[in-house]
Amino acid sequence: MTESETVVKPVVENSEKVQQDDNVQQDEKVQQALADPTKKRKAEDEIEIDLAGQMPLSKKQKRLLRRGKITLEELNKKFNIDPSSVEEFHKETAEKENKKSETDENTEKKKEKVKKYGVWVGNLSFDTTKEEVMRYIIGKTKDTEFELKEEDFLRVNLPLAKNDGKKIKNKGFCYIDFAKPEHMDAVIKLSETQLNGRNLLIKDSKSYDGRPDKTDLISMSKNPPSRILFVGNLSFDTTDELLRKHFQHCGEIIKIRMATFQDSGKCKGFAFVDFKNEEGATNALKDKTCRKIAGRPLRMEFGEDRSKRQVRKRPETDTRERKSFDLPNTQPVATSRPQISEPRKPRAHRPHVESNNRVKSSIALKSAQRASAAIVESQGKKTTFD
Repeated sequence: MTESETVVKPVVENSEKVQQDDNVQQDEKVQQALADPTKKRKAEDEIEIDLAGQMPLSKKQKRLLRRGKITLEELNKKFNIDPSSVEEFHKETAEKENKKSETDENTEKKKEKVKKYGVWVGNLSFDTTKEEVMRYIIGKTKDTEFELKEEDFLRVNLPLAKNDGKKIKNKGFCYIDFAKPEHMDAVIKLSETQLNGRNLLIKDSKSYDGRPDKTDLISMSKNPPSRILFVGNLSFDTTDELLRKHFQHCGEIIKIRMATFQDSGKCKGFAFVDFKNEEGATNALKDKTCRKIAGRPLRMEFGEDRSKRQVRKRPETDTRERKSFDLPNTQPVATSRPQISEPRKPRAHRPHVESNNRVKSSIALKSAQRASAAIVESQGKKTTFD
């Protein structure tokens, strides 16, 4: 080896060691900068990212996979997804499903264990309390087969009415839950018995017999069935043509009477649809597609048909005959023949008389006597006292 080769080798080795030391120092600085969140990153603190490497699933991608809006095949086509992140995602979804199934089973078991048999008690006096209701039921069932105790009452819900600082009162009804159906049947038998002077109405809380059906607009209508349909809760932009198209399939429409504003001519919010027959109005009330216009729920019912209104006439009586009975020493006029009334003579025009046959005040004062303004000598006697 020559002297030049021996000199070059140590120089190269020293330069490589210096580069390695610099790289180590840079890595340490980068790690320190990443470990300290409060420290601002500088241009020297660079992070290398491999764009060709595999990417883990993001939160947005996981959310889309759960909702079924995207598949793993579509994600793999767009991105190079890491298979380990996919396995973690499957594990997380399986754990969540297991937790949901466990909670659902627990709730079902709780429902099966505690079955409530409820009773609705109505027509209560407003001053009745929970304790009074419980004591009443316990006392009435004391001598029967199914004797009730305080432990048998699972719940007594007595809703109270809102008041403005006045005495608290209930709403006139309450709900009572029992654990056994025998207790419920025993309490239902107490219906029509008195508590605080009122006959109670007791029935099963799940029985809805006697309640009006809100979907049946025919039975909910205040007016009797007629060929006129009242339509309310209309928007101000509603027109006659829109109403005619909306109800034309129900029956033949004669006319549409819409209430409008005088200045703008727009709809006031209600209208009357006159059908040819009652079937058209009843079909409109039965059809559920007619209950909305432009997303607004309509208020519909039968309107009053004035053509069927019966006007009662007063019995006609002769005025002369009525007066003859009121006046003394007069005989009633016979009504067998029609009486021909003579035309009245025109009354003479009297300018000094008002419409109520009284003299005008100015003319009455004109002829009234006035007191004298002259000095009159006294004519009395003077008396003196000693």
